[in-house]
Amino acid sequence: MSYNIVQWTTGNVGSYALNGILLHPELNLVGVYAFSKDKQGRDAGELCAFGKTTGIKASDNIDELIALKPDCICYTANNTVHSNYLEETCRLLEAGINVSTTSNVRMCYPKAPFNKALLERLEAACQKGGSTLFTSGMDPGASGDLFPLALAGLSERVDSVRVVEMMNYASYPDPDYTGYVFGYGRPLDFEAPLFVNNRLTNNWGPMIHMLADAMGVEVEEIREVYEQSVAEETIDCPMGLIEPGTVDGVYFQVQGIVKGEPMIIAEHVNRLRPTTSGDNWPTMSDGSDTGYHLEIKGEPNFVMEVHMEAEDGNHTTAGTKASAMRIVNAIPAVCEAEPGVKSILDLPLFTAHGYAGK
Repeated sequence: MSYNIVQWTTGNVGSYALNGILLHPELNLVGVYAFSKDKQGRDAGELCAFGKTTGIKASDNIDELIALKPDCICYTANNTVHSNYLEETCRLLEAGINVSTTSNVRMCYPKAPFNKALLERLEAACQKGGSTLFTSGMDPGASGDLFPLALAGLSERVDSVRVVEMMNYASYPDPDYTGYVFGYGRPLDFEAPLFVNNRLTNNWGPMIHMLADAMGVEVEEIREVYEQSVAEETIDCPMGLIEPGTVDGVYFQVQGIVKGEPMIIAEHVNRLRPTTSGDNWPTMSDGSDTGYHLEIKGEPNFVMEVHMEAEDGNHTTAGTKASAMRIVNAIPAVCEAEPGVKSILDLPLFTAHGYAGK
């Protein structure tokens, strides 16, 4: 079975998704959307690591891309920076085009109670077009659903679930979005967008509700805990110039409270150097600062750690590529699903398929 695909944007995540589509034996690239003027008209192969021309040129003409009648659009636009997310996504869905996306991560679990209005709008678009929407990535995404659900499936009893992302962002070139949202390089009294307007709950709360619903428990409330660390010396990295006394690390927990106690916890440790003044923050079991650590307490207890490494030696490349490939590899399952807004609980298990070679 072959599916015709349009890749929507070619930024940090989108360029890896584009390359993944070109390498995937079941996916046939028919179009590329780019809103940057310097990318429009360029060949798809030039906008990723594919290494050869494809004959497919990037465009910002939405009508022409819709007229291609793709089976699915792989949508990786940053919904915070790219404010047309809802309008564009609904337009695509209403046109009968399935969408597999990393955007608006709160929709990784559409049934979370604070998603009600957004879900109603997107579901209406799906039903009008007979199309399917699936949202995922790495975190939120696979780290908070695939990994813990697999371990919980081996349990007699689950008392608590803890999913920790540890990531050194020093090599990640995204100061204008991630750097700003996390408050890197800003003074401690800067209101980092990550910690205001319930952003932690909106982004990671759906994961908590998804795990709770899958395991048949009720979340009574969601609590947020966070702190920041400051640089002790100047850090000059792709995330920006971090001066002493400004933020160089963030730590947070989003806790799902069940029977008065934190039962399901999404935890993050995101640094710009291996050790920070927040030296009480978790590390991986080998002392490294990047990877995923999962704990399920119950009977039996489980601990799992996932380390990542890409061919270029950069762990942020591995994490970003994993986010992209999560939704690329989902495309066949998304295309075959019944219309509607879906979560991982609604789709069959999917994985890489075939061997495309280098």
